[in-house]
Amino acid sequence: MKIFVSFTLWLLLGCVSANERVESQLTFPQDIYTALREMTASLVQLKADMTLQTQEQVQLKTEVENLKQQQREQAAQQKTEVDELKRQQIVRQVAFTASLVVAGETTLGPFPSDTTLIYKHVPTNIGNAYNSNTGVFTAPVRGAYNFEWSVGARGDGSHGSGAWLVKNSENVFMAWERQIQYHGTASKGVTLLLEVGDVVFVRLVANTLAFDDKDHHATFSGHLLFPM
Repeated sequence: MKIFVSFTLWLLLGCVSANERVESQLTFPQDIYTALREMTASLVQLKADMTLQTQEQVQLKTEVENLKQQQREQAAQQKTEVDELKRQQIVRQVAFTASLVVAGETTLGPFPSDTTLIYKHVPTNIGNAYNSNTGVFTAPVRGAYNFEWSVGARGDGSHGSGAWLVKNSENVFMAWERQIQYHGTASKGVTLLLEVGDVVFVRLVANTLAFDDKDHHATFSGHLLFPM
């Protein structure tokens, strides 16, 4: 009887062990599939993370390039503004003075019509707005300018000495002197509002004389008072 019971228990235990081995063999592939699925999911997630990181790096690089471009544009704009300020500062420095002759003496006229006087001796020409080849001043900037001019008169009972200050083609004011003997000088001054490119010069009045020598009786001067 004991032998039979023991044999029966042994068979039962053997069946249980066999079942466990079978179940273990059956569940083992499922564990592999689960692990593979998890690994695949991890790889997919890793790839997605790497793709996102790459996109972020590309976006960051683009933003950096945009910032560099903005900095270059701002630097160029600032340079342009600085250059413009320098140019404005330069053109605001305008002043000149000139006389007819450098040395010796001369008498111009009389001419049958008004004639532009060309002042050759130019000790000052800040801004180079006065042209000693033509006798013409050209406004480099819009603003208020002051001009002074004088005409030398030498004793001549037949002719006086007169000079118009001309703005573009308009006679503005005249300086006039009639000297019977010896020397005399007539002078005038005026303030004008000029636009860029306006010209100012002096014309000897028709049938009059202009005298100058080393003492510089005949002069033409001007300067910018302030820009507008």
